[in-house]
Amino acid sequence: MKIILTHEVSGLGTAGDVVDVKDGYARNYLVPRGFAIRWTKGGEKDVAQIRRARKIHEIATIEQANEIKAKLESVKVRLAVRSGDAGRLFGSVTPADVASAIKAAGGPDVDKRRVELGSPIKTLGGHQVSVRLHPEVAAKLGVEVVAA
Repeated sequence: MKIILTHEVSGLGTAGDVVDVKDGYARNYLVPRGFAIRWTKGGEKDVAQIRRARKIHEIATIEQANEIKAKLESVKVRLAVRSGDAGRLFGSVTPADVASAIKAAGGPDVDKRRVELGSPIKTLGGHQVSVRLHPEVAAKLGVEVVAA
């Protein structure tokens, strides 16, 4: 099935790309969550609009990405969450939590879809998080999870 991506999907493409995926993946995952729309001949107009919006929000050059990377790596991110006795969290830390903690710590505004946790953060302590700024540039920063 041909679809038009409306958001960046890891391993598939970025917003505005027309891709061919299996029917079930599109029908059950991408379309209901708003990551994609079905491709139609009239949908080509949507592609141009999505690409224009993407150009406004994306980091255009590697130099820009490296500047933001330097700012991100200099920020000390501390996240206070509820936890149990043994240091296990009630739930887990999400990419949205990390993005808002970066903003609260005085760092640059980061889109939650660009934050990659690796494995879910479910314990207190220091954890490494990667932020994909550009296809060639990723910032690694330490996030300290403390009890609230």
